[in-house]
Amino acid sequence: MSERFRHTGTGTYLRHLVSECVRIGESEFPGVEFHGFKAPSDNWTLNGFDSPLLHVHEARSLGRKHIWLLGGMAYHTVKVGADLVFLPTAHHSLPGWSAPAVTAILDAIPKRLPRNMNGTSIRLDAMTWINAKFARRIITISSWSKRDLVEIYRVKPEKVDVTYPGYDSHLFNSLPPDPEKSTEMLFRLGVRRPYVLHHGMVQLRKNVHRLIQAWDRIHETCEDFDAQLVLCGALGHGSEKILEIRQASANRGQIILTGALVDRDLALLVKNASLCVFPSLYEGFCLPMVEAMACGVPTVVSNSSCLPEVSGGVLEYFDAHSVEEMAETIQRALENSGLRDQLRDKGLGRAAEFSWERCARETMHIFTKTLEESGRKSAEEG
Repeated sequence: MSERFRHTGTGTYLRHLVSECVRIGESEFPGVEFHGFKAPSDNWTLNGFDSPLLHVHEARSLGRKHIWLLGGMAYHTVKVGADLVFLPTAHHSLPGWSAPAVTAILDAIPKRLPRNMNGTSIRLDAMTWINAKFARRIITISSWSKRDLVEIYRVKPEKVDVTYPGYDSHLFNSLPPDPEKSTEMLFRLGVRRPYVLHHGMVQLRKNVHRLIQAWDRIHETCEDFDAQLVLCGALGHGSEKILEIRQASANRGQIILTGALVDRDLALLVKNASLCVFPSLYEGFCLPMVEAMACGVPTVVSNSSCLPEVSGGVLEYFDAHSVEEMAETIQRALENSGLRDQLRDKGLGRAAEFSWERCARETMHIFTKTLEESGRKSAEEG
């Protein structure tokens, strides 16, 4: 896995999915082996995960995109004797001819948002189209994304499987945060309670610019409002505009950008928040929202794309394009303790339905089904 995916949804998805697939493979899928490839310069591993079933090979061509796409991957697939290829992203690999491919297309962002919002290119769009057309099966992470993929790429619905991701329940849970570690971490980041948190990449698609504008509106309508707005995450596409809006805000001193954090610090930051807010314009799943719910933190979100689906309709929702509605929803949640209790309890119940073990088991069954279908097709052709 490349270092550039480390703080992305794709990186989180692949890291946890592979680890869990290997773990359950040892007992539930006898005889299975997993082979992966990395460029010689990549030093990022699956967080030290080790298993005799997992074999990671260096592939020089992986560092040269065109060579990898035009035959490098197929060569290495044949070399290890793979029966099935899993492509965790449609943007950087293409189905080969040496083995049937299952491709994960996690969302339809390149087609559902303007190019200035998503940062993709014509080449990446084309690669997604090729994957959608020529992969034997497609995995996506919400029913909303499945509908988009079927509509945009004209694939048959039965070719697309939905597997909800999980979350790290060892870190993101309802156990009280350690007081000493919390105090040290908040002091280090320049954060004080109470604060409202948005965690995830700071980019235009996440609608962080309107969140800052909504924050200013709350200050305009409530003179004694003294909470901080904390934006936790790496800077992404369009962050220059977000930083400009923050700089122009009369309340910029109360808007804290922490950058990307290690998972343990992030979990502490989430648990200590008074409220989490996710105003995103489009998501394939929105793992940060589920993490907040799993921590028992009251959460409000936009009503766009899959967010009502994944959250189970148990949160408070607002129009992602309405700064006024966003501000009103945040303020109402902060002022109404009964509403916060409701959001906390219902959020915990919904988050408990997601797990990486469930995701991995469903994914392994998709792999098995694909191999069976490929075998039947080969027999029919023979």
